Amino acid sequence: MKVLIGSDHAGYALKKEITAMMDEAGIAYEDVGTDGESSVDYPDFAQPVAEKVAAGEVDRGILVCGTGIGMSISANKVSGIRCALVHDIFSAKATREHNDSNILAMGERIVGPGLAREIASVWLQTDYEGGRHARRVEKMMNLEQ
Repeated sequence: MKVLIGSDHAGYALKKEITAMMDEAGIAYEDVGTDGESSVDYPDFAQPVAEKVAAGEVDRGILVCGTGIGMSISANKVSGIRCALVHDIFSAKATREHNDSNILAMGERIVGPGLAREIASVWLQTDYEGGRHARRVEKMMNLEQ
């Protein structure tokens, strides 16, 4: 699995926690986020992550900003993206199993580092169930047309 991760300044520290977790777990990733805490605009980081995930250049994406809201809204503007804003482990698992989410968004001002590591880990390890959920995901994706 190859993951693309990005953050703005408000998600920089949490992004570093998540990349450390992926290093420890041996998960391949590319960091396209900002490299510090100087103010930047979150859509500038959400767009390349979403476009590469939608194009199949990477398997999944992770986006982090202050709340995760701006990143998730921006990513979901790209056709083919199912970005889920997640702040708990149950939702991380459910959005993979039921919605086949391909991008995870989190907020550094909302989720602490330990929980963020757990959320990202569960989200990355959880497979899509398909089955009864496939019809719903297809209907959701048809809304783009």
